[in-house]
Amino acid sequence: MGQLIAVAVITILAVISPGADFAMTVRNSYLYGRTAGVLAAAGIALGVLVHVTYTMLGVGLLVSRTPMLFTAMKLIGAAYLVYIGYKTFVTKAQVDIDLSEDGGLSKAGALRTGFLTNALNPKTMLFVLSTYTQVVSADTPVFQQIGYGLFMSFAHLVWFALAAVLFSNQALRSRLLQRQTVLNKVIGAVLVGLGMLLALTPAMA
Repeated sequence: MGQLIAVAVITILAVISPGADFAMTVRNSYLYGRTAGVLAAAGIALGVLVHVTYTMLGVGLLVSRTPMLFTAMKLIGAAYLVYIGYKTFVTKAQVDIDLSEDGGLSKAGALRTGFLTNALNPKTMLFVLSTYTQVVSADTPVFQQIGYGLFMSFAHLVWFALAAVLFSNQALRSRLLQRQTVLNKVIGAVLVGLGMLLALTPAMA
């Protein structure tokens, strides 16, 4: 029971802490609508499962003990955030406010942005690695470990889907779109800043 509570608390704290996943959800939701936001949330949840899978297969232990490999993965993730942030920053505001669900981003594209944001996110990687190496014991049954991973993914899905619903609300979205030039620059700067911060963070010992 203690292990279950620990995993739940760590997961909730990791989910609600601001990061690139939240910025990406807000970006997709207010620019492209609720469907794009919810699909980004689904992609974020799927990205968590990537880290859970390789950690359970033992690759996570290899990554945690190989600073060069961790650094390479971290830099790839950081580069992706900087790229998306730059594209958002330089995006010109639309003259007309379009509240439709067809705002220029395909469903596959929305899912992909969420997935890559977390699949390449060192913050999510560290969260999963630390939970499975420091909280979940080697004696924990495999089905229970899988359950923990599914809970982590589901928690991300629920939280970011709720964020997508909030930021795609038509009244709020209309106000945000009226200020999209400023918001694009803020969100873009946040993503670039997070990417640079991740790139400059020292490798694991």
